[in-house]
Amino acid sequence: MTIGTTRPTTTGARPVSRRGLLAAGGSLLGGLALGGCAAGASSAGATTIRFYEQKQEVLGYFDRLLRRFERQRPGVRVIHDDTGFIAPQFVRDDPADVGCFNDNLELARYIERGVLSDLGGRPAARRIKPEVAKLARRYAVYPGRTSVLPYSLAAAGVIYNKRIFARLGLPVPTTWDEFLDVCAELKRARVTPIYATGRDTWTIWQGLFDYSVGSLVDTPSFFDRLARQGTDVGPDSPVSFQKDFAVPMQRARALTRYYNPDAASRSYADGNLAFGRGRAAMYLQGPWALGQIATVDPHLDIGTFPLPVTNRPHERKARVNVDLALYIPTGARHPGEAAELVDFLMEPAVIDAYNRDNLAYGVTTDAPATRDPRLTGLQPYVDSGAFYPGAGTFVPPSIPLGNYLQRAIATGDFDAMLRQLDSDWRRIAIRSSPTSH
Repeated sequence: MTIGTTRPTTTGARPVSRRGLLAAGGSLLGGLALGGCAAGASSAGATTIRFYEQKQEVLGYFDRLLRRFERQRPGVRVIHDDTGFIAPQFVRDDPADVGCFNDNLELARYIERGVLSDLGGRPAARRIKPEVAKLARRYAVYPGRTSVLPYSLAAAGVIYNKRIFARLGLPVPTTWDEFLDVCAELKRARVTPIYATGRDTWTIWQGLFDYSVGSLVDTPSFFDRLARQGTDVGPDSPVSFQKDFAVPMQRARALTRYYNPDAASRSYADGNLAFGRGRAAMYLQGPWALGQIATVDPHLDIGTFPLPVTNRPHERKARVNVDLALYIPTGARHPGEAAELVDFLMEPAVIDAYNRDNLAYGVTTDAPATRDPRLTGLQPYVDSGAFYPGAGTFVPPSIPLGNYLQRAIATGDFDAMLRQLDSDWRRIAIRSSPTSH
């Protein structure tokens, strides 16, 4: 995904700039101080801590929580900053006291370096669902530490228009063959089966690529084995994109036959608008799109199901990511107050309300199930741990996966894309090999 495309939001309040799930570092996107303190919070002797949070669409929400924390904890003032990148804080040796970021490759770098404190002793650590805790360790771990506490889980699948499905008597497909049959029926009825937005590359790899791969390949295991394999990456190596992703990309190529004809020029905002107006039956997107769809038609009857890419219904899985995770840097200026803030944010009444209000799924063992009908279709998969982290989230930003997918969709040659991915991965492995230095 490239910086500058439209950022998906869960609240749908307004379109904002998407900073990307895999920000690779670079310039700090201006910490936006939000006025920082409540009236009277700057009294003499107050301890000031900084809270850095990534998602612009929930800035106001967290600001209200921080003011609530200040009222409960007199003598502590919290400055709330928005930043899309973690690196500048650590480069300046001036990290925030508490961070709240996507759990991804960017955060993984700091977990591996041991610059995040151990949160395993916090009360909430014992309440994290085991399958979510395992998911949070997929990118990186530091020996003996619980470096982050998952806060919010986003689960994505096929968003579908229930009115269209009911009008045509279509079932929610549970197998690959059933899904193709549904697409064919929709096409015969002159309804666009899948609305695609190829102009914004992140939407292609988050949807088409990740969904096609996830239920056929154990993505964390694949990338672990690929890393251990080193520079030997190609069609004859034990693990490769060409070998392991061949069948998933056959599925992906089949799906593109049911796209809207102008998919290559349509943006994420176009997709939300078109789907909200009932111009397609399905949309490969996550919960961040639901709020914006609702601004188009708040009464649109929609649901979500996992894309079935095999003919074994029990193998269906949802694409998930730890949308937000809390951490305390080892260099925090006020670690005691930072821990108090983390404990407050992890209180059931606080964290459960956040996930309910922002169309996410709970990460704790006592979290209630979602009641939003747009999300309930994926709740069983979240509950049972039948989910996977997207393959695209393991690909470093130096490999332009989205651009490769654009070309593959345009030409129909997904094999060339897989060869290119093997070549790029081999190049990165060679550069990072100790013998190359």
